[in-house]
Amino acid sequence: MSKTDDVAKLSFEAAMRELEEIVSALEKGNVDLDKSIAFYERGEILKKHCEALLKSAEARIEKIVQGPDGGASGVAPLDVE
Repeated sequence: MSKTDDVAKLSFEAAMRELEEIVSALEKGNVDLDKSIAFYERGEILKKHCEALLKSAEARIEKIVQGPDGGASGVAPLDVE
């Protein structure tokens, strides 16, 4: 199993939690160089996974369209830009 395979199975929350742990360990500065590089590589994979999950969630979100009477008249894709 590759490094990306196990990350692909993580929920957004689990991936963020692991990413936060990596950042915390690196910020403390007491991690040797080889482990720092491995942490950085893992962090990049986790970051990309989280970004993909967020993009997917944004694509599923719909906004409520207001009709002329002020009531909801339907839904439309969310314009995030």
